[in-house]
Amino acid sequence: MSLTDTINADIKTAMLAKDEAGLRGLRAIKSALIIAKTSGASEANAEEEIKMLQKLVKQRRESADIYTSQNRPELAQKEFDEIAVIERYLPIQMGEEEVRGIIKQIIETTGAKSPADMGKVMGAASKQLAGKADNKIVSTIVKELLGN
Repeated sequence: MSLTDTINADIKTAMLAKDEAGLRGLRAIKSALIIAKTSGASEANAEEEIKMLQKLVKQRRESADIYTSQNRPELAQKEFDEIAVIERYLPIQMGEEEVRGIIKQIIETTGAKSPADMGKVMGAASKQLAGKADNKIVSTIVKELLGN
């Protein structure tokens, strides 16, 4: 079953359950899928779908941060609710310690020694950790390990 079919079925379920937060998140995913489909690309593969979902989560996190800084907790909560819905369709994210171990291995194999080698490490890490870890966390860990 494709992601589009799954989302459509879940939208029906959310409508019947009168789950407003779930419905908002699911409609956002459906909208992004439709936009991706009409942009000239053929059916999105699983990797592209994961990137799209991660982008939706990132957008909502940024919005929630803005709402929180502007003392608008009710709007921030809506964003967090949608994040929870979208994350159900993403692979489980790796923990920080797990990511740190993989990055240490990448640093050893690439021979990176200084912050100047960050591009090499980030390129390899992005490929290996695609969809499994947030790039912001990966970047922070790489900077920390190469900075010392």
